[in-house]
Amino acid sequence: MLVDTQPATYQHMPASPEVRDQWVDSQLVGVLMDNVGPSLLAASVSMPVLIYLMAGEVNTAALVGWTLLMLGTLVYRYRLIGLYRLQYDHVDGPQRLEFVLRYRWTWAAVALLWGGPVYLSYLQASITTQFVCAVVVLGQGLLNLTGFSACLPVFRSYANSLTLSVLLAVISLTAIHLDQPDVLQKGLLFGALIVVFWFLIMVAGARLHQVHRSSFELQFSNQELIDSLTLQTRASLRAVATKNRFLASAAHDLRQPVHALSLYADWLATEPEMAREIAPRILQSTRAINELFDSLFDLTRIDAGNYKVHLQHVDVEKLFADLQLQFEPVAQGKGLRLRTYTRPTVLWSDPVVLRRILGNLLSNALRHTHSGGVLLGLRHRDDMLVFEVWDTGVGIAREHQQAIFQEFFRVSQHQGTEDSLGLGLTIVSKLTSLMGYQLSLNSEANRGSVFRVLLPAFTQQEIGTGTTVVDGQAGNENSGH
Repeated sequence: MLVDTQPATYQHMPASPEVRDQWVDSQLVGVLMDNVGPSLLAASVSMPVLIYLMAGEVNTAALVGWTLLMLGTLVYRYRLIGLYRLQYDHVDGPQRLEFVLRYRWTWAAVALLWGGPVYLSYLQASITTQFVCAVVVLGQGLLNLTGFSACLPVFRSYANSLTLSVLLAVISLTAIHLDQPDVLQKGLLFGALIVVFWFLIMVAGARLHQVHRSSFELQFSNQELIDSLTLQTRASLRAVATKNRFLASAAHDLRQPVHALSLYADWLATEPEMAREIAPRILQSTRAINELFDSLFDLTRIDAGNYKVHLQHVDVEKLFADLQLQFEPVAQGKGLRLRTYTRPTVLWSDPVVLRRILGNLLSNALRHTHSGGVLLGLRHRDDMLVFEVWDTGVGIAREHQQAIFQEFFRVSQHQGTEDSLGLGLTIVSKLTSLMGYQLSLNSEANRGSVFRVLLPAFTQQEIGTGTTVVDGQAGNENSGH
């Protein structure tokens, strides 16, 4: 089992331009569909007025045909609104845009039909009827300028179709009634006005579309900023809470040896003849204080980024010999057997950091082992080196295997944790991360544990009398067990 010993990071990654554009497009489609209903309502109100005015003045069959086509188109578009509300209104993303593009033809169709009143009335009905029909058609164009410009493809389809239908109506009717006086001049004038009207609404529509898009892009950016600030605030609050717990635990652990040291000093002052018995206890308390301060300083330097790494060749056999010399008295004092295993190996690392990592793992293993022994070994795998610390101790239950790397965490039911500071494994975790190593743990309650430190990919060559040189490279490699 590979245990993730890295602290959680809470960073808000900005969305990609594609994600932003998809969200903005979906919101623009939402604005478009919100305006379809009012436009259909305006069309439904305008139709009876136009039919009333044109009745008796224009071709009745043509008027009935136009009316039926308009009613059919309006009913179909009302159904589209219901379909959108049912299936697409609650989703964001490209589905909305796909829906609108699939039914874009309905906007073009209704725009073409709005040229019908012009075709039916121009040069054929009274001036009043022609004027009202022109005003209604013009109003439809202006009304949908604000409603449809949110979605530029739909707006362009509507504006082009409306302009084309009205322009064709004027041109065709002008050609039919050329025998009437001033018809050509009127046709040219109206045609020019229609082209100018088309140009103006296209420019206005493009600008309104840009205003809509910029507004939603700003809204998207603001929401991203709010989310980022929220996550950073939560991370800051967690950091403050962690520091408070850290300081409280440090103060608690520091108070115990200082208080004991004070008692021993008072005892020595009142009974100087007990110096031989009191001196080892004073020394033990002093060492505990020094160990705590060393651990706190290490953590502070690592967290602040001030822990300097000095890479050089490290003789693993000599490192193991030094560690065995340091911890052998501790093992003998508990009746344990401490063994090391390696073959002649020189690797590229920081000897102080590596010694600190392995020393803390050995100290932890010896503290929680009451019978049997502890083994420190080095294994050569195909693409990495693996330092292993085995013990036959109390083991670590699965629910604690993540928490043991937190500051001042101690499993309360474990014997031997009374004099533990709860910082050793935290320092191991931070130092392995600093060096780019991987740290893993396999453990079973009441059966023992094995900690592994996996060095990154390496190259090796034989030198001298068979010693292997391992040149560490930056990067992390994952390995199973």
